Amino acid sequence: MKYLLILADGMADDAIPELGNKTPLEYAQTPNMDFLARTAAIGTAQTVPENFPPGSDVANLSVMGYDPRRYYTGRSPLEAVSMGVPMDDEDLALRCNLVTLSEGKVYGERTMVDYSSGEITTEEARQLIALLQSNLGREQFSFHPGISYRHLLLWKNGAQRSMDLTPPHDITGRVVGDYLPQGADSAVLMELMEKSLALLENHPINMERRNQSKNPAVSAWFWGQGRRPTLDSFADKYGLKGSVVAAVDLVKGLGICAGLRPVAVPGATGAVETNFAGKARAALDELLSGQDFVYMHIESPDEAGHQGNLKAKVWSIEQIDKEVVGLVRSEMERFDELRVMIIPDHPTPLAIRTHSSGMVPYMIFDKNRPVNDGIGQYTEAAARQGRHFPAGHEIMDYFIRG
Repeated sequence: MKYLLILADGMADDAIPELGNKTPLEYAQTPNMDFLARTAAIGTAQTVPENFPPGSDVANLSVMGYDPRRYYTGRSPLEAVSMGVPMDDEDLALRCNLVTLSEGKVYGERTMVDYSSGEITTEEARQLIALLQSNLGREQFSFHPGISYRHLLLWKNGAQRSMDLTPPHDITGRVVGDYLPQGADSAVLMELMEKSLALLENHPINMERRNQSKNPAVSAWFWGQGRRPTLDSFADKYGLKGSVVAAVDLVKGLGICAGLRPVAVPGATGAVETNFAGKARAALDELLSGQDFVYMHIESPDEAGHQGNLKAKVWSIEQIDKEVVGLVRSEMERFDELRVMIIPDHPTPLAIRTHSSGMVPYMIFDKNRPVNDGIGQYTEAAARQGRHFPAGHEIMDYFIRG
């Protein structure tokens, strides 16, 4: 048996009046998902446990089969693993977004315009992170470049520090004053953010971005802190050799921690526009070349949700159907045994432009074992008729062992 998990990040949503009170998944043209759904097992899973933040870290950990209540140590350490940044047990990793803030003399009176600085290019961002490292980096703190707006701050011997940090994508359009770092050890982070603003606001890269009507990356913003993670081996848990196909360091790092082989795909961006077909091709090639399991992550619908872009979210779902599910469907006969699961990690409703902890719909298709449960549709509403997993990490065992 070969197993392919297609993780459509943030795809689940609520009914939207502009779509005739349909969700983007219901409204989108998805002939390939519709084909699989006719004979698939369909239901829901609660991927975010009670009292946990509804982040992609918690939710992907759950979907991959690891109970967040046991394994979760924070988001950024997973990204550090993917980026190859070594961490000791006493170190603290923090996500460092490059963000766009409105103009103003006082940091706290500015507005969070864009958590992604217009999806700044990786090349531009690397130059800005290098500037922060050369001016603000020291033995205690070091800045490490990632992809696009997603970067890392490593705090040596900071694991026991206490702070309360807010994801910037949760506060788009809001004045940041109420969401600045809080807690006993937060002052030094606030100092770094203010100094980063002074360094970046009028940097030539940002001046040029303004000339091109693009959002400038004017400040670092810290969140997602955590300690070095330890996961049980996926191969030991399920007896399968696996790979992870992902552009974002979070999911790639999670896969590496679980012992999955990371696969890089040219043109995979972690943005709304990405190499959908390239990811699908890479995933199928991994299975055809001897791997038993592939976890393929697609960030696109989540980014569209954060941007509040209805058109882009529908488009991203249709691209997943056409370029990913369509390719899987066309090459299904190359496999004697193939099982496919399509699932979001969490909802990213357009109405709130951030993650929610609601249930997500799953669909499990087995080419040789059709299911006729009377559901036959892969939508949020239809999935509520099927089997529900209140502990989302149990969905992986169901997928693999049935």
